[in-house]
Amino acid sequence: MNKNHKARIMLIEDHVGYREVITRALSNQPGIEIASQFGTAEIAIRSLQSVTSEMSPDLILLDLNLPGISGLEALPWLLSELPQAKVIILTQSDKKEDVLTAITHGAAGYLLKSSTVQQIRDGIKTVINGGASLDPTMAKYILDAMKTNTIPSAQKKVITEREHEVLILLGEGLVKKEIADRLNISVTTVVDHVRRIYEKLEVQNAPSAIHKAHNLGILPRKYSGFGVIHYSRRS
Repeated sequence: MNKNHKARIMLIEDHVGYREVITRALSNQPGIEIASQFGTAEIAIRSLQSVTSEMSPDLILLDLNLPGISGLEALPWLLSELPQAKVIILTQSDKKEDVLTAITHGAAGYLLKSSTVQQIRDGIKTVINGGASLDPTMAKYILDAMKTNTIPSAQKKVITEREHEVLILLGEGLVKKEIADRLNISVTTVVDHVRRIYEKLEVQNAPSAIHKAHNLGILPRKYSGFGVIHYSRRS
């Protein structure tokens, strides 16, 4: 990283008091700055749709226990929007499952909120410089999992362009046959796309898929009424 460049940090943490603690801890630290703060993952992800590449965060501090979409659910979406960014989980959870899932989904670090301010600072600098930062207990979880081959497989949850088109048409109220005709594909193919959409969004039906897609910013809504819903796609 350019020595004259300050690493821009996005903080996603719902506890206002703890956000203030982290902001104070990182203020005036050479080479880093808090560029943005959010109380929910949904708002953070939506904000990325309008941010320029020059202003996008280099590192994300992500809590797990968030209102709405959890940090673990948001992690794949954040990394798909910002493939060059690093993510450090900063949480109270010391659950083995959370640690393994976060790391396999691309987190570069996992620190507990019980860490000292200096440990958090050092962890951030380590990750910015290309390393990994793990709480010692969390590192032991990973080593043990590697020895027993119990690390879960990371799930690719990025919505494809075709799946995005199907989502839009679902939101307009079209049934599978109508979607197939509109996209000039078979109904069987539409069924497969819908199934994968549900799996990636972890929902059971179309209304839930549309709702979650809105919350994640996958389908930004210009206008919503009881009739047709209009969407704008990202360029």
